[in-house]
Parts: sequence; structure tokens; C-alpha cells
Amino acid sequence: MAAAPNSVSASAASASGSGASSAPSSAPPAQQTSSTATESNAISIAQTLPPGFATITQPPQTATSFYKLAPNQPITFGWNLSSVLATPTSITLSAVCENGNTYAVGPDPNGHVPGTATQVVWDIFSYQEAHPATQLAQAQYVLHMWDDRGPTAPQRAGFMSPNTALSFALYTPQPYTPIASGWTCTGCNGALATRPALAGIFLTLLLMIVSGFRVFRTRA
Repeated sequence: MAAAPNSVSASAASASGSGASSAPSSAPPAQQTSSTATESNAISIAQTLPPGFATITQPPQTATSFYKLAPNQPITFGWNLSSVLATPTSITLSAVCENGNTYAVGPDPNGHVPGTATQVVWDIFSYQEAHPATQLAQAQYVLHMWDDRGPTAPQRAGFMSPNTALSFALYTPQPYTPIASGWTCTGCNGALATRPALAGIFLTLLLMIVSGFRVFRTRA
């Protein structure tokens, strides 16, 4: 099938040289050729084949992983490509935060990695220090991956489909504070220990139930 483009070009050249007119092509010349490496391979891919796709291998896609915003705590994203016959020139990765902000993933300022790459390491603490105006938030993110065709490219036989299957979260660790130094449990406001009246009612009811049970056993 790879020889088909050459035969089409040769026929067109022969017709042009002889000065003979021919029927217009079904597609404009701009659609018959392509300036990108991936599009030039599309002619040899049968449209009956399935679209290609990326599967995230690290971290697992089935759960939300939490990562610490701290020195020496980089994130490694790994993936495998399946049914991708038109190898992309590059793959772009970005982290879309639940607050609406988008961040380039990895060392490249645009989030690009080679099309043959199977992982990228993102030093989130270094990113944080290098981008004071666009700080990473303590929130949940979705990893977006796509090839040269863009993040909204439709599925196509042999081409990598965009992937948004991985969720992860970032958090900032808090320094240890002893109780003697004034540490308080901010999530314990509703506990019985902080509500003496409720604790008293609970204990009274418990004593009544136990006492009633004993009286019932004595009479029986």
C-alpha cells in the first residue's frame, strides 16, 4: 500500500506534461499531501483498523494518587501506546486543575516529549519555584495527553487518541506542632469530648439501659 502515493503522483505528472485535462480530484491538493510526519503515514493505514490509544501505567488509572509538593518529590507518569501505527512527532502532557488552571507537565515549557517516549518525570517543587505567578494548587488534577493533532482530535485508525483517564492530587505537608505548643484538632469540633452536655446525656442513657437490663434479669 506504501507505493500507492507514488503511482498517484506519477499519473498526475504525466497528465500535466501532456497538457490533457482531467476530472477534478475528489479532494483539494492541500488535503492530498501533508506537512506533518504523522499525516504522511495516514495513506498507508487501513481505515478498518482501530484507533490507537495510550494506557497510563504509572500511577494506576483506577485510583487517585496523592503527591507531596516538597523538594525531591518528583512525579513520574508512565504509559504504553497500543495500535498506534502513525508514530507522533511529539506527545503533549498537561495537568488540568479543578480550579480551571492548566499546567505544562515535565521539563519542557510546553509539556512536549518525543513521540516514542513512554514516561515523563515532573519535578513539581522546581516548577513551583520557577512559576511564582502560576503556583500549583493543593487540589485534584486530570492528566491530559494528545499527539500532534491536538487535544480535541477525533479518533482515527492508527493514530493516538487523546487520553484524560488519570486523576491525581497535590498537597503541601504541614510542619509538626506538639499539643503543648498549641496544636488543636480542627476536625474534632463535633466530637463528644468537646461537648460535655452531649457526653453527659450519652452516659446517662447508657447507665439507664444497663440498669434496666439488670433489673429485668433479677425479676426473671
